[in-house]
Amino acid sequence: MSSSLFRPFKCRGLTLPNRFVMAPMTRSMSPDGVPGENVAAYYERRAAADVGLIITEGTVTDRPGSANDPKYPSFHGEAALAGWKNVVERAHAAGGKIAPQLWHVGMVRKPGTGPNPDAKSDSPSGVTHTGKAVMDPPSDEEVADMISSYARSAKSAKELGFDAIEIHGAHGYLIDQFFWDVMNKREGKYGGDLLDRAEFAGDVIRECRRAIGDDIPIILRWSQWKQQEYSARLAETPQEMEAFLKVFVDAGVDILHCSQRRFWEPEFEGSDLNLAGWAKKLTGLPTISVGSVGLNGDFIKAFAGESSQPASLDKLFEMMERDEFDLIAIGRALLQDPEWVTKVKEGRMDEMKDYDPKALATLY
Repeated sequence: MSSSLFRPFKCRGLTLPNRFVMAPMTRSMSPDGVPGENVAAYYERRAAADVGLIITEGTVTDRPGSANDPKYPSFHGEAALAGWKNVVERAHAAGGKIAPQLWHVGMVRKPGTGPNPDAKSDSPSGVTHTGKAVMDPPSDEEVADMISSYARSAKSAKELGFDAIEIHGAHGYLIDQFFWDVMNKREGKYGGDLLDRAEFAGDVIRECRRAIGDDIPIILRWSQWKQQEYSARLAETPQEMEAFLKVFVDAGVDILHCSQRRFWEPEFEGSDLNLAGWAKKLTGLPTISVGSVGLNGDFIKAFAGESSQPASLDKLFEMMERDEFDLIAIGRALLQDPEWVTKVKEGRMDEMKDYDPKALATLY
């Protein structure tokens, strides 16, 4: 066991007993957008097994085109919010801390899909990842409401008793589509160079802060890679990354959740720091790292049905001992085994389970 992983962590009104975070993982198990008892039990089990902070699966905002699957959980509407209230209460009763991930899929949604098939898909400029325009750019009023939709969900999160919020700005979804020049061809506000495009997320952060007050931390998840293009990069140099992240620092973000496919891979030549390590160095903010922790296979390959076996945590221990980042998010390993963190804490590494994506339908 590494003591560095079991140190307390504090940010605003949030205090965690250790540095482990449950990564958000989409599950499509909330019919009509309503998280039921099975969802509450799923998070309760992890909360009771030493996970420091649970970040929920992506929960969609109240924009009509925010989801491309009617089984994604909503973060709006009386029934869905009642379901999330039950989740929060169960997680807290089990001793856990929990944050919703606020999400909008943007142009990932194909027309005619999701809970509102007649709705228009939101986007920065009506352009797909191929660079092809398929619809008119949204109006300034529509873009303003996209921003406000995150704040409305953030306000509900505070009212329900969540301990933090995470804004999903990664992986080629709506906020990341504003970041990416391939899909953001806007003229005027939120168009232009990378810093101008980043202001969309900056305004989301500002509006969420106004909605929730000062006690609850705001986490922003961001990535270089996109599901539409794994090799995409927003920042090619540390200098570009510093300027990009400063937009969010100035807006009032508290924690940066830096998504990469393998946490141990360096982000820039000439340094061993990974994405979260560089973000912490450049901003001084706490960061969360993530990416194939505890498993020997890339999560992208898991989508193709490949299994993974448990892998050594020695590299993670080393990086945490050097304080390269502050928190580590666990995805598939914790999905497969709710007691994964407890086993690390107790040195029961020989009991770690293989990850089998074919078994996911039965995992709660």
